[in-house]
Amino acid sequence: MRERPLLLINDELVDYEKAMERMDHLVEERQNDERPDTLWLLSHPSVFTIGKRTPQEHLPDPSHGIPVVPTGRGGQLTYHGPGQLVGYLIVKLRTGEGVVDYIREVELRLIEALAALGVPAERRDTPPGSELLTGVWTKSTGRKIVSIGMRSSRYVTSHGFALNVDGDLSPWHLAVACGMPDVDMTSVLREVSHGSMDETRVAVSRAFEAS
Repeated sequence: MRERPLLLINDELVDYEKAMERMDHLVEERQNDERPDTLWLLSHPSVFTIGKRTPQEHLPDPSHGIPVVPTGRGGQLTYHGPGQLVGYLIVKLRTGEGVVDYIREVELRLIEALAALGVPAERRDTPPGSELLTGVWTKSTGRKIVSIGMRSSRYVTSHGFALNVDGDLSPWHLAVACGMPDVDMTSVLREVSHGSMDETRVAVSRAFEAS
């Protein structure tokens, strides 16, 4: 991978819709070359977010009390909550580079971060006609540990990834995650019985050359 240093913004728990407002502002700044490429690390209160192609039958029962919010990113339903590290990537694509190319790079950088945390991981190619296998899976158990959904506008990316660190995984069972009914979502804590948010932030920041 070529060098691509990023400006790092670190936040704790930020409401999802408020985060979207700020992300849109960051994107506009990058489009106008008013800021450098940026990685924003944060977490969200419990929320399901859905892409435009998410089928109604994949949504959770409203009685569970977790809000469902439409989003402009690619991909289908995902869950955000405390104990999950979310990274929004506001990056200007290089000449000849598309958003799918950059997503491949994001996967590889997250694999590097997970290796530093003691979790061997891999990306997967999507078989023809299958649901898109964007994200990162653990090598030894075959579970999904990172969800990725991104888009680009005027050559600048937005949205990003969600890496499960040490949070409650039970909300993933309330809906169909990533359009895959049989997916088994996991976390750093589940895979190696240890792992902290602070340690994960450091590993991810280093993998993305963010400071």
